[in-house]
Amino acid sequence: MTGFKVNSSERNKTDDKNAGEILETVLKYVKTETLKPIRGAGRWIGFGLVAALMLSIGLVLGALGILRLVQTSGLGDSSSWSWLTYVVALLVCTAAFFFAISRIRKGTLEKL
Repeated sequence: MTGFKVNSSERNKTDDKNAGEILETVLKYVKTETLKPIRGAGRWIGFGLVAALMLSIGLVLGALGILRLVQTSGLGDSSSWSWLTYVVALLVCTAAFFFAISRIRKGTLEKL
């Protein structure tokens, strides 16, 4: 029987080469499909946290300004109506909150 025989050392080299190519392909896939979206998610979360912090600071300062404005306008001068200024400031904060919520859009991480 005459046949083509492959030397066992040649077979091991070929198998090692195929295994190396498979490993390289898998690593490349992992890098492109998982690491890039994770980096994008980190950027997305970072921008969201900074925006939330800035909006919170602005809302607190705005609420204090509105409270002071209402207090100096004479709306809650009597001691029995002094709570009204706080209700007005709370209503303005609530309106700002619902406005901010209405402007939120669902985004994707892929757009970054």
